[in-house]
Amino acid sequence: MKVVISSQGKDLDSKVDPRFGRARYFIVLDTESGEFEPVDNVQSLDLPQGAGIQAAQNVLKYGPDAVLTGNCGPKAFQVLTASGVDVYVGVKGRVKDVIEEFKNGRYQKASGPNVTGHWV
Repeated sequence: MKVVISSQGKDLDSKVDPRFGRARYFIVLDTESGEFEPVDNVQSLDLPQGAGIQAAQNVLKYGPDAVLTGNCGPKAFQVLTASGVDVYVGVKGRVKDVIEEFKNGRYQKASGPNVTGHWV
């Protein structure tokens, strides 16, 4: 299974970034092989709006089955779930610990976004 975790850094010892759309990095990880790739999210950091949508579109390029993050707004949630990606929110701690917790079934798939969007 391929998962994407919002991260504050480029490695598995990094902390999960609580923001999906404005996360500094994403860790793209194969849960079976343990291989991972850090992905820079710099293009979304300074957007006045639409960061969640932009981040979701970029993440989809990696073909994830699931996204693990602290918080996910409605627009990003819609883009991800419309593409068949399961979203897990309320995730915190070190990326490597979160991966183990996910594999052990600690997290439940979100039924909707857990933060409000910035509608203009």
